[in-house]
Amino acid sequence: MLAALAFGLVFGGCAPLRPAPASAAQPAPAAAPTIVLEVVAPAPLKALLEQHLDLARLARLPTDETLDDSEWARLIAAAPAQARELLQTEGYFEAEAQASRSPGPPTRVTVRIRPGARTHIATLDLALTGPLAERVATGDADAQALQRQLQATGPLQPGAAFRNAEWAETKLRLLTRLRAAGHMAATVAHSQADIDADQRSARLAVTLDSGPLFRAGAVRVEGLQHHDERTVRRLAGFGPGAPLTESLLLDYQERLQKSNLFEAVSVNFDPDPAQAAAAAVTVRLREMPLQQATAGLGYSANTGPRASLEHTHRRPFGWAMTSYNKVEWGRDAQHLTSDFYSHPGEDSARNLLGVQAERLRSQTDVVLSQRLRVGRTTDTPRVERLYFGEMLRSRQSLLAGGVVDARALSANLHLVLRDLDSVLLPTRGYSLALQMGVGQAHSNAGDNGPFGRAYGRITGYWPLGAQWYGNARLEAGEVIKRDAVVVPDALGFRAGGDDSVRGYAYRSLAPQRHGTTVSGNVLLTGSLELARPVSASLPSVWGAVFVDAGRAAERWADYKAALGYGVGLRWRSPIGPLRADLAWGDETRRMRLHLSVGIAF
Repeated sequence: MLAALAFGLVFGGCAPLRPAPASAAQPAPAAAPTIVLEVVAPAPLKALLEQHLDLARLARLPTDETLDDSEWARLIAAAPAQARELLQTEGYFEAEAQASRSPGPPTRVTVRIRPGARTHIATLDLALTGPLAERVATGDADAQALQRQLQATGPLQPGAAFRNAEWAETKLRLLTRLRAAGHMAATVAHSQADIDADQRSARLAVTLDSGPLFRAGAVRVEGLQHHDERTVRRLAGFGPGAPLTESLLLDYQERLQKSNLFEAVSVNFDPDPAQAAAAAVTVRLREMPLQQATAGLGYSANTGPRASLEHTHRRPFGWAMTSYNKVEWGRDAQHLTSDFYSHPGEDSARNLLGVQAERLRSQTDVVLSQRLRVGRTTDTPRVERLYFGEMLRSRQSLLAGGVVDARALSANLHLVLRDLDSVLLPTRGYSLALQMGVGQAHSNAGDNGPFGRAYGRITGYWPLGAQWYGNARLEAGEVIKRDAVVVPDALGFRAGGDDSVRGYAYRSLAPQRHGTTVSGNVLLTGSLELARPVSASLPSVWGAVFVDAGRAAERWADYKAALGYGVGLRWRSPIGPLRADLAWGDETRRMRLHLSVGIAF
């Protein structure tokens, strides 16, 4: 027989507790427990009853409080009915419960449960009223898509076991999904759970009143002191009348945060249904300091010890732009970067003017590179695009004697695609970097001529269960040109070192020409690594095993991968992973320590 059951968590009332008499002169000794409760039931139900039965709660009271015998008898007699009511919330509507008492002291009460078969969901009927239902009826594609999403929302779907808590959670998730889609005033107009105990089935029904769809009205900006409102408004990415969905507001908020102009951002709107057709959007901001300076010290097995100084000005000369300058000085590498970015406009795009100088010293040469870039960059949470024209000069001084001076003028596109659970300390997802360029090269050591350059690097991360984590990397590149054309050394490829093929010196896996290492025209490297925490007490310290392979070469016909493998230690610090790797180079037949650590202050 199909019966509509209204059920809830009902607890029997407890009689007033009377403190046991104590001596006026000194505290009475601790009394022995007055009751010991034993629940005989499957583990999940046992935990439920031990938490919520009145008898269980009384068993946890201080031992100097007592009940008289008649009160205990009443509570024990009420325990089976209370247990059945609790089990109904878990979908057991045919449960049998018995309570028995053994004389003490202490008094022992045993509650035995036979839960019987569990009730499962037969149907979940979802009905809509309000403006959303009207849009569905007129064939609105967005409204129909939202209706389908609502049908699949919540833990209780046909075939699932019925639980009262999950029924409440399903209704909450339906409301949350509707409000996230812009129906901020949505409510549950009606809900019902019809339980057929004989058939062990539940028929659920819920009616949602969507309320109006909130649409964007005026954008109000609060908290600006130095920057322009125009910059904030251009980052909105929507205009008046746009549906105010959760994703739309979060994307706006994330674009503002990624602009590197604000340290605190809040985007919300007025949820008054009367203003739903043009709800005011309020943007509250706290600006970052106009100027920031950061100094750093570090060490890398690639380039030795280093010191760095960075300076950022977010409105130099009062212009709507950001200047970024960095000097890094190390034993084998020195870098100077000076970039000027316009404040982001629509689609988070910025104009860029950049100057870079770099000096790299290896065992066989010193390469001084100078770059001038003019372009446009677009940064979103998952995609970065950089289009730029570049003038590059690379001067390679060979320690054995001689200088190769080469220049190039090129047009370039750089892309970064990422889908990571954490940009700083990823354990799942991938990142992909792609570089493409074409240009004209001039050199004192070869012919002048056109060239093309392509490079890609993909890194994947995935958890492997039981605290193991894996990552893999593959990178490849090629400079496409006639053999007689010489391009700047900085456009070529070298392998070896901390972030390439471990077990070999930095930039050492490259072609040899007259006993001197030079950059190659082709590159292919790969890496596999497994890691896990060293112990449960040190979750941020990981041990790792790895194998790397690869090389740069003049041409693919000359390519032969060098192999390196070893063990490492990682500290997943708040500023990023600090690594120490001990690697064996299969070609050199030597061990090499790779260490990378840095501190900013």
